[in-house]
Amino acid sequence: MNQKIKEKVSLVSLGCPKNLVDAEVMLGYLSKDEYEVTTDEMQADIIVVNTCSFIKEAKQESIDTILDLADRKHDARCKLLIVTGCLPQRYQEELAKELPEVDIFIGTGDYPRIAEIIAEKKGTEAQLCYTGDPNFVYNDELPRLQSSPHYTAYLKIAEGCSNNCSYCVIPSLRGAHRSRPFATLMAEAKALVAAGVKELNLIAQDITAYGRDLPEQPSLELLIQELAKLEGLKWIRLLYAYPDGVRDSLIELIKNEPKVCKYLDLPIQHIADPVLKNMKRRSGEEEIRALIKKLRREIPDIAIRTSLIVGFPGETNEDFKKLLQFVEETRFDRLGVFCYSREEGTPAAEMADQVSERVKRERHKKLMRTQARVSFKHNRTLVDSEEDVLVEGYSEETELLLKGRSSRQAPDVDGQVYITAGNANVGDIVRLKITDSSDYDLIGEIID
Repeated sequence: MNQKIKEKVSLVSLGCPKNLVDAEVMLGYLSKDEYEVTTDEMQADIIVVNTCSFIKEAKQESIDTILDLADRKHDARCKLLIVTGCLPQRYQEELAKELPEVDIFIGTGDYPRIAEIIAEKKGTEAQLCYTGDPNFVYNDELPRLQSSPHYTAYLKIAEGCSNNCSYCVIPSLRGAHRSRPFATLMAEAKALVAAGVKELNLIAQDITAYGRDLPEQPSLELLIQELAKLEGLKWIRLLYAYPDGVRDSLIELIKNEPKVCKYLDLPIQHIADPVLKNMKRRSGEEEIRALIKKLRREIPDIAIRTSLIVGFPGETNEDFKKLLQFVEETRFDRLGVFCYSREEGTPAAEMADQVSERVKRERHKKLMRTQARVSFKHNRTLVDSEEDVLVEGYSEETELLLKGRSSRQAPDVDGQVYITAGNANVGDIVRLKITDSSDYDLIGEIID
């Protein structure tokens, strides 16, 4: 009896880890529906591009990737090119006209239907577009094919956002904040840990808002406490915590629960009050400084990551100098800087005193140079100290060096630790002595 040959599907996910989770759910549906998943786009019958459109650079990366992969319909075996996520949710009509090479567009609320939409496409030559209500929330019963290494995973605890910052398109693309039910999260976490995950990275547009919209109002702290009871789970990392949502109870939990990484991603965006006010951020300079001071007083070894925006409408030279001085004084462990992107449909796009692209780039460069000096000095203080490190494999430069991350480094966005002595398996957590450092990376030897 002849066995049916499965069609091969390849998926490229762009943007943030929240997007990656959506991509993994789509892969779960496709593999469940008897498609074979491949990482080789040249061998794929179906190629899916999961896009981001948060800022101008993300949109351009998405378009460039789509156009590049469209060539696979000519020089490889690809029969269907599918574009999913934020870009079609936002620009469905324009994309349908400008990209006839794309066979299917699927928005942020319809991606769980990807298998049935593909089946529908096989009965028509027409381009299909599904970009309806973005208010979907997935649960633990939906399939998820993990694409990250076996030892680490993202746990998306909520969808959407209700903060309505004046520069941000997320509420229009993803809807209002919607917490996932507590039981659903615990079921998914247990399954991930049972499959070998040692590190869970909690993500949402704002993790501190978790539970407020649910009838029983479970808190982020309760969720962390229950996750910490899972045997086999070693690290719990907190990403995207809105400053005014960081309560004393959360600080105590980071301080006292051994499984919670001494790490907090705290996007503040700016420090000058006039800019923060125009951004419609709820925390001003005084509150931000007080929170960082408290975090470092209560948890002296905490690593604080933040993100900043330069060139926001009305940002004066004085505002930027204040931000530059603040970064130098505060000595953030990790820092991401974005040039303001003027996004249509947002209040900030209509504001007067838009800053030129040249000035934005200059300010971005100055801020990153300042942070590089801060990071280098900080990393030098870690030499001769000891760190627990999660081994991730061999260095891209040479297979003679293992690499990994400490509990103070998040996947993909922070630096690495290069291991010059000792042996370990991928996924092991080992104790290292730090022997050297660079601007963003550390070098060490296994102590065992």
